[in-house]
Amino acid sequence: MATKKKFEKIINIKNKKASFQFEFLETYVAGLVLKGTEIKSLREGKVSLTESFCIFLDDELYVRQMHIAPYSMAASYNHEAVRDRKLLLNKKELEKLRTKSQEKGLTIIPVRIFINDRGLAKMEIALGRGKKMHDKRQDLKEKDAKRELQRMALK
Repeated sequence: MATKKKFEKIINIKNKKASFQFEFLETYVAGLVLKGTEIKSLREGKVSLTESFCIFLDDELYVRQMHIAPYSMAASYNHEAVRDRKLLLNKKELEKLRTKSQEKGLTIIPVRIFINDRGLAKMEIALGRGKKMHDKRQDLKEKDAKRELQRMALK
């Protein structure tokens, strides 16, 4: 008899614009502090990371402008769609991110949200540097070349 996993539906929401606009230098996996209706809405896949970014307030890291749609089954106790949500990291990782993010041109970007094996919401964040226009063009050329090679291989 096959073992049944506790969480069958795989949630993997990516920030597609981030890889196009930023060059990732380091990545980290952080826990998310969410309310009950937020995690239920996240399990439905109703999250948008396109405009989100990370910021330090006091000694803690928060993600801003992340949109989690209100949960459809909740009545009056629903959450705000866009609010600051706390990220959970070790103190060493927080200090490392703080010092590196203060360097010119570096920022902290949310890359993807997923639910791990234990059912906890995690966010992959990256320390990134903004790409210049010629870097973006180079990436597009490489993608087109890969696509052409795949087409040729299929024929």
